[in-house]
Amino acid sequence: CMNYMLPLSYAWGNFSVLAVGIWAIVQRDSLDAITMFLTGLLLTVLTDIIHISIFYPSNDYLSDAKRFSVGMAIFSLLLKPVSCYLVYRMYRERGGE
Repeated sequence: CMNYMLPLSYAWGNFSVLAVGIWAIVQRDSLDAITMFLTGLLLTVLTDIIHISIFYPSNDYLSDAKRFSVGMAIFSLLLKPVSCYLVYRMYRERGGE
């Protein structure tokens, strides 16, 4: 998000899921909040793959800052399945089926 290599929809999608995640953590008894958070995480996995694959720059235009930004975006994408699993466990603890 810091290098403006990826479009604004990447940042808005991830930050909005982060806001829903904070809401899901604060409201411990809400099953709707955790369901929206899990759905948002799964949706951002798909959109992150699309954003990174479409907007990945060629080697001629890769500066160190862009390389770091892409690396962090890929690292975030790799950690999202772990986050989805942990959120699913929270969903099951709150009474989800």
